[in-house]
Amino acid sequence: MLSAIRKRRSVRVFLKREVEPKKLKEVLKAAMCAPTSWGTRAWEFVVVGDRETKKALSSSTAHARFVKNAPLVAVICYNIKKGRRFREDSSIAAEHIHLEAVNQGLASCFVQVADAGDPPGSAEPFVKKLLGIPDEYRIQCMMPLGYAAREPAEHTDDEFDPGKIHRERF
Repeated sequence: MLSAIRKRRSVRVFLKREVEPKKLKEVLKAAMCAPTSWGTRAWEFVVVGDRETKKALSSSTAHARFVKNAPLVAVICYNIKKGRRFREDSSIAAEHIHLEAVNQGLASCFVQVADAGDPPGSAEPFVKKLLGIPDEYRIQCMMPLGYAAREPAEHTDDEFDPGKIHRERF
């Protein structure tokens, strides 16, 4: 598992190569294995491949401009009527997507939607309207998926900092 974690990097430049349906399915299966508060499984995923829709998504925040160039974008939604831990549950599902993407030879990036945009908070209503997401859902993030244009550097043991570990008390 540490191997996949070391390889996981935020990638914003992708090859113009389609993501195979089988690989996408594995990534989404991993997301659905993510734990949720009280076992609610309140997340849902919108997968976008349409060029015009991706272009519109890329205008939702200044940090999303690269999204239009990804082969696919997974949008993580959360039904707030079913679950209570929107940010936590959605973020864990996102990390499962990151790790399985690496396992499948793919790359990804977490693009914040909740509370993002200019003005702050404008991205989520924009994305909800664009994708027809019901009112009772929140959107944590979008995750572009594809093949990295260049192989990112792996994390190393040099990043391990024992000074950040506290035993018993801070």
